[in-house]
Amino acid sequence: MDLCLYTDSVASLSLDEALDFAVSIGASAVEIAAGGQSSAPHMRVFELLEDPRRRAEFVDKLSERGLRLAAVNCSAWPMHPREGERHVEIIRAAIRLAGALGVDKIVTMSGCPGESAQARAIHWITFPWPEDRYAILGEQWDRAFAVWHDLAEYAVQHGVTRIALELHPLQLVYNVPTLQRMRTEIGPVIGANVDPSHMFWQQMDPVRVVHALGPAIFHVHLKDTEMRADSLALNGVLDATPFADIDRRSWIFRTVGQGHPASFWRSFLGALAEAGYEDVLSIENEDPLQPAQVGAKQAADFITGLNAESVSRGKR
Repeated sequence: MDLCLYTDSVASLSLDEALDFAVSIGASAVEIAAGGQSSAPHMRVFELLEDPRRRAEFVDKLSERGLRLAAVNCSAWPMHPREGERHVEIIRAAIRLAGALGVDKIVTMSGCPGESAQARAIHWITFPWPEDRYAILGEQWDRAFAVWHDLAEYAVQHGVTRIALELHPLQLVYNVPTLQRMRTEIGPVIGANVDPSHMFWQQMDPVRVVHALGPAIFHVHLKDTEMRADSLALNGVLDATPFADIDRRSWIFRTVGQGHPASFWRSFLGALAEAGYEDVLSIENEDPLQPAQVGAKQAADFITGLNAESVSRGKR
């Protein structure tokens, strides 16, 4: 498993600076955002699609540093009542660019519709009552299947054979059963981006998730979550406190190793190895308590150390 940097982790750096930083922390690959929820500071997807010269320059920046592009990220919200059509076009552009660059994987999200054609926002249903509201969920899945059948076919036509859906709250696909439901319907082009940080606060077990998904794991984000006991006792995990109000939140995203101990991460890496996962471990740092580069470097050192331990044990 190669170390990778999701360059949005250091969004204030230029592309050249972000790539140099990736090399400096020992990464051999990068994941770069094409849009969606990201401002895409390091990839102008439509400009790169339109201009072969710019694509060649982009590839040269990677190759001269010995880096490979592990995935094009597109944190889009297909089916969003107001943004859905635009985000589908961004996903399609990300697919075309990935294909043009010889990359067979994009990382994105499943999306979630509203409750009707008049909706202004998504309608994420996570409770089986009242029955009239829960009935909407079946309609949402039907719509999602139609969208993803189309996008999956489009992806394969452009050489993208792996669509890694992030198991993310507010999306139809957010846990193991929902990923499996989408994969069963659409086919093996659909897989998972496993990000433990989103599982911790939902009270999921990332190690068991890995065992359950096995070959359906297409991508891994390295990000941690700190559960804050005092707030958690009163707020629970369904906490709408603004992210900026750190002291009152039940949980916050942290640098790898700052929310859960090394023992968890050893087990997580071991589970990935047992599942046959041989792709990248992509650092996604959103820790509000550390400068971006400090946190990303700390995450790289932490994971590199655990990998070295694993290699050492394997030689005994």
